Amino acid sequence: MPKLPIPTPAGPPQGEPTDGQRQRAERAERLLAAGQALTSELELANVLQRILETARELTGASYAALGVLDERRQGLSDFITIGLEESERMAIGDPPEGHGILGLLIEHPVPLRLHDVSQHPRSYGFPVGHPPMKSFLGAPITIRDDAWGNLYLTDKAGAEDFHDHDVETITVLAQWAAVAIDNAKLFGEATDRRRSLERALRASRTSMEIATAIGADTDLSRILELIVKRGRALVEADSVLIWLRRGDELHLAAAAGNAQVPPGLSLPINASTAGKALTSGQSMRITDMSQLRVDPRQYGMEEASSVLLVPLVHRGQRHGVLVAFDRLGATASFDDEDQRTLEAFAISAATAVATARSVEEQRLQNSMAAAESERQRWARELHDETLQGMAALKLALTSALRAEPDAAREVLQCAVAQLDADIRGLRAIIADLRPAALDELGLEPALRALVDRVAENGGLQTSIDVQLGGVRLTPELETAAYRVAQEALTNVVKHAGATSVSVVAEVRRGCLHIRVADDGRGVGEHPGKGFGVIGMRERADLANGTLTIDSRSSGGTAVELELPL
Repeated sequence: MPKLPIPTPAGPPQGEPTDGQRQRAERAERLLAAGQALTSELELANVLQRILETARELTGASYAALGVLDERRQGLSDFITIGLEESERMAIGDPPEGHGILGLLIEHPVPLRLHDVSQHPRSYGFPVGHPPMKSFLGAPITIRDDAWGNLYLTDKAGAEDFHDHDVETITVLAQWAAVAIDNAKLFGEATDRRRSLERALRASRTSMEIATAIGADTDLSRILELIVKRGRALVEADSVLIWLRRGDELHLAAAAGNAQVPPGLSLPINASTAGKALTSGQSMRITDMSQLRVDPRQYGMEEASSVLLVPLVHRGQRHGVLVAFDRLGATASFDDEDQRTLEAFAISAATAVATARSVEEQRLQNSMAAAESERQRWARELHDETLQGMAALKLALTSALRAEPDAAREVLQCAVAQLDADIRGLRAIIADLRPAALDELGLEPALRALVDRVAENGGLQTSIDVQLGGVRLTPELETAAYRVAQEALTNVVKHAGATSVSVVAEVRRGCLHIRVADDGRGVGEHPGKGFGVIGMRERADLANGTLTIDSRSSGGTAVELELPL
């Protein structure tokens, strides 16, 4: 932070102060108060406005302006004024670009005082409609030894010229302004980083939910509902729609938000903007609704002013389009970060849609094989990419704790803790999707690890007895047995209200027998109608085995699987 010269009373250290000393002391106090007020403000727009108000107050200027230099430091990229009426601003027209006297201060960043600005050789004159101005005082604003902008004052009230103490005052104020602007910029950057980190955390949690949906559910309607709701939350959109491809048309599959969409709505691919995004495989951002080839009023978005379209592409296959309308907040338009966020999300969403549609369209055996293959792929991708990326983000966040302002420290600490939880959750997902022990060591270690997780996460007393004779079974048989045991234990944790569960696996009379028994509430008179139970029966059927589900006389439920070896 630069050292700020503060005017102090001059003269002998004792005796009554002179009028000049009292005035200098008063100016010093006012500058100190102004500096404290400026540096306490953290919003850049408010800081700039307060700088102009303070400059007028301290110097008695009728008009004040602040010019922000462009990236090349050769002109002005922004020009902020006070003292002019709105009608005067409209009459003046475009703001100045940094020529004439304004350019002189850019070329030579030192305080400049003029008796009559119009008489200077560099004066360009005022545009038509500009109020007359005579006396002038300017001072550069320098941040970290780099020119940032200039402060301009004109027409001192009650005097023909600005005084020497005005030059001193405005020079000190420009240095206070530099500190305040720098603080506000740092705060703004920290706030933007915090928001980006929060969005990254939301995106990681959403990706984990999508991965969980792929591993635990293949119902297309539920996955589509999850996609539109999570996608809307990620980019803070008014509404999000998902269109799925069917032949030469896009059919509305799900919606979240305020859109009032008629049922059964469809769009031609070759005559719609969503179709253009689909066929090109490229995202589109539109702020002029007249560019849309289909009127958004057809799907309940009469007031829409901005749209973001992201295609759902999985392994080269274009399945549909995510369409987000109107970002909630200060501006309705989506920015580059919104687009990147939704595109990253669309990768997981497209995978989920592709998997669910595959399950719906293929025969039972092919669909089960495809789902298993998809789970293995997800386990590899989550391990090789997502976990490593999240771990890297954790390191970056930890470093940021040492570098960021104190105001952001608590948020960053929470982000690190959340990342730890996400990493643990993703490791659990990987194990659930395809336990490494099942491929590397066999069924027995995989079942024991599964029961251990149930005991740890489900809060149940567990026991396991595995007698397989030390032999490896075929991969298909081990997979079927593990999945049935996994689903049975999942049902115990979620639905049984049990306190304990036991798992027994053994080989006898040429068959693999697995029994999962709990002490919960039982399954009632009509077991086997849930999606999970149907999946267990299908796996047993594919392996030419049998599955029975019974309520025990002592209470609870017993699931028994028999698979021929």
